[in-house]
Amino acid sequence: MEGRIYRVSGPVVIAEGLDRPRMYNVVKVGDSELIGEIIKLDGGRAIIQVYEDTSGLRPGEHVSDTRQQLSATLGPGLIGSIYDGIQRPLDKIKLAAGDFIARGVNADALDAKKKWYFVPALKKGAKVKSGDILGYVAETGLVKHMITVPYGIAGALADLNEGEFTVSDAIGHVGSEAVYLAQKWPVRSPRPVSSKLRPEVPLITGQRVIDTFFPVAQGGTAAVPGPFGSGKTVIQHQLAKWSDADIVVFIGTGERGNEMSEVLTEFPTLKDPKSGRPLMERTVLIANTSNMPVAAREASVYTGITIAEYFRDMGYNVALMADSTSRWAEALREISGRLEEMPGEEGYPAYLGRKIAEFYERAGRCTLLNGNSGSVTVIGAVSPPGGDISEPVSQNTLRVTRVFWALDAALANARHFPSINWLNSYSLYIDDLTGWYAKNASDEWHGLYAQAMSILQNEAEINEIVQLVGYDALPEKDKVTLDIAKSIREDYLQQSAFDEVDAFTTMHKQYLMLKAILKLGDEEMRAIERGVTADQLSSIDAKQKIARMKFTKEEEIDNYYSQVEKMIEQVGQISTAQK
Repeated sequence: MEGRIYRVSGPVVIAEGLDRPRMYNVVKVGDSELIGEIIKLDGGRAIIQVYEDTSGLRPGEHVSDTRQQLSATLGPGLIGSIYDGIQRPLDKIKLAAGDFIARGVNADALDAKKKWYFVPALKKGAKVKSGDILGYVAETGLVKHMITVPYGIAGALADLNEGEFTVSDAIGHVGSEAVYLAQKWPVRSPRPVSSKLRPEVPLITGQRVIDTFFPVAQGGTAAVPGPFGSGKTVIQHQLAKWSDADIVVFIGTGERGNEMSEVLTEFPTLKDPKSGRPLMERTVLIANTSNMPVAAREASVYTGITIAEYFRDMGYNVALMADSTSRWAEALREISGRLEEMPGEEGYPAYLGRKIAEFYERAGRCTLLNGNSGSVTVIGAVSPPGGDISEPVSQNTLRVTRVFWALDAALANARHFPSINWLNSYSLYIDDLTGWYAKNASDEWHGLYAQAMSILQNEAEINEIVQLVGYDALPEKDKVTLDIAKSIREDYLQQSAFDEVDAFTTMHKQYLMLKAILKLGDEEMRAIERGVTADQLSSIDAKQKIARMKFTKEEEIDNYYSQVEKMIEQVGQISTAQK
């Protein structure tokens, strides 16, 4: 039984007459059959948020209930795709409707006609359960797309066939249940796992300020708040390109159209630095810009993380970038206002904190239902108005994430990138990851990190004294501290995304770079104790050599470090007589 539109208020439509409507069912609204979702039931009426422009809708038009929840279609063809917030492929919609998306236009999330070659991993008669891997499709040169038993199905394999299939063809049967290359999953429900694991393995990003000082674990959560122009999007692009994640899901949630268009045009041209193949061969893009329907922003983060969980369930490590969750929260605020709900702080709904927590809690490194392990790491950008992180979205995000990369407009204006402020940022994964760093980088790692962080903090305190008494009045040891802190900032923390060598730094190279800087600092302090002045140490050759270390290729770094080490040892030969 079809319902009818009773009232229209922006993206919110109230319908009456629907037969036994259920929460989160997808409905088709109006003569154009706009896609919507039931978000509230009030007596005999259903309140619907519509994911398309509602201009021109009028009371009396029909509303039909699909009896299905908002779901993502998961299968071969996801990699390299560009979707909107409700998983409509933008490239196919462009072919059907032109550059501007018309209302009511729809397209299959996966190409229904394309055939994929399926290679079975099991034989007839094998006992299987939900999550077990049946076989794979070579989706791209970088990704083997594992086909798993859908949730809720278990039993003996009646048959499983090798060959070419479309996503809607049955590849076999578990008992009497047919299995396909594709499956659906409601986006608001987390995909099940066996258990969650401790965050003991870092997500290696190649960005020195992150890997050394504020690391994020595989399966961890990170927040990147920062004002306009501080480099949030560039950092996420760098992580998408250089992190050791197997799959990248990038969600553009409510950002400016021209900013998202840069992502859509740039990503297909980028090469994966590890394999040399196109980066899009391990990337899924979801674009829902600020000029697109506001309600679809709210759905886009759920669509993105459902796709991320799907690849996690294949045993992959997935990195999800959400840019930015502030725009998602603004969509929640607008919908809440239309529903006439009691507003919370700054007009956001009272349940904002719960919604943000639900999203980030879907991250994690997990033991999967099939016994393998996989992870989803969530990195969310936050765009606080005026850069004020005391506002509700930033505070609720910091409450549930364990890494805070505080972007600083002053650093960005000084052309110091990544513009992560080392005094305000933090990572709560440091203690969990210490064992991994000691085993895979160096057993000296934690000591080097602590020493470098202490120097940077001392620099801030000394700079306050300098403003009162001037640099010349400082003790010689404080002058050396400022000198070494400057080297840490400029030669280590500052990193060029556009330099072929400096854009990515391995853990081995990071260790040698930091060790060289701190070793020089130790030698300079010993020289000061012998009566040498800071002025005598200001122009030693080792400093220039260390400054060029970041531009040294990985295969040459050991030899280069040996040269630096010899020059540092010469600092010990400087005497008080040398002027």
